[in-house]
Amino acid sequence: MAMPSSLQPEPRIARRAVLGAGLALASLRGWAAQDADAEALLRKGGVVAAFRHALAPGTFDPPGFRLGDCSTQRNLSEEGRAQARSVGAWFQQRQLQPGKVLSSPWCRCVDSATLAFGTPQVWAALGSPRGSPETTGAAHLRELRTALATASSQPGRFEVWFTHMFVLSDLASTNTSSGEGLILRADRSGNVEVLARLSIPA
Repeated sequence: MAMPSSLQPEPRIARRAVLGAGLALASLRGWAAQDADAEALLRKGGVVAAFRHALAPGTFDPPGFRLGDCSTQRNLSEEGRAQARSVGAWFQQRQLQPGKVLSSPWCRCVDSATLAFGTPQVWAALGSPRGSPETTGAAHLRELRTALATASSQPGRFEVWFTHMFVLSDLASTNTSSGEGLILRADRSGNVEVLARLSIPA
């Protein structure tokens, strides 16, 4: 005997479609809230938007890599280059102009910054600590905290930094994805606070 239509089970495909649509809507709402939080903080100033470089496939650099020679380093993919351009477009669309753009000396960071904002100021303290003496890494971290505290004391302006996952992990005690930004602030003692995250789709 046929089951009445009102009691028949809902097709799995329909349920999946509804679930997929719901997840997509939730993601869009999450991005919108994230954008609004980050934008408000940047407009107020006294913060740094610290980005992990855009997508550069692989893990670490090849043996014997040299700073200043991009052919020896791990570099941005086409997707990564598009991702970096999207970061710049996000700021342009909101008429948000950083007071300063700083970058690690590694090519994937310099290229991310350049594609987003134009030629950055290269700063060794933002460089990858991998392969460096522990004392150098500690000195760079102190330098970053001091600079962040200084930037945090200047309302009405913000800085943008491009660096590496390990640097952001040491500085802010959190993980980041390729191309993701953290809105950071530090007190006079150099205690760092993550105020918001900014993940901009390519």
